[in-house]
Amino acid sequence: MARGVNKVILIGHLGADPDIRYTANGTPVANLRLATTDAVMVGEGKWEERTEWHRVVAFGKVAENCGTFLSKGRQIYVEGRIQTRQWDDQQGNKRYSTEIVAREIQFLGGGGGGEDRSAQAPRGGPSPSPAGTPSSYSNRSQTEELPPGPPGPDEDIPF
Repeated sequence: MARGVNKVILIGHLGADPDIRYTANGTPVANLRLATTDAVMVGEGKWEERTEWHRVVAFGKVAENCGTFLSKGRQIYVEGRIQTRQWDDQQGNKRYSTEIVAREIQFLGGGGGGEDRSAQAPRGGPSPSPAGTPSSYSNRSQTEELPPGPPGPDEDIPF
């Protein structure tokens, strides 16, 4: 029995250059600020754009590549999970931070001067972008493949 699903998919633009730091054991950590914009109807025939800001964190090779190839304004695809952390500040008050822990980040067009190459990227691995830099990185250890479709003749399709 499944316990639940915690999966997030976002496409947005970076609001700042990635902030790269390293843990005590040398693991790279990238912190990203991602803006997603949606149109919401606010009246009869009136639409308003609303922007939501997301904290995204990536680890390891994904974090290194974000620091190397991403900059403010670049459009990215992020797949990961939501995580909320809790800590006490200097005054002893409880503080909370909700963030997206990225499992996969694909570098899309916009802000970075390149076209979208994500469709050509093998799931879970890097692919070359126009400038020869990777456009897709993943924390997945192996690629996922779809199972074969059901057998049957094409003549049964009504269109």
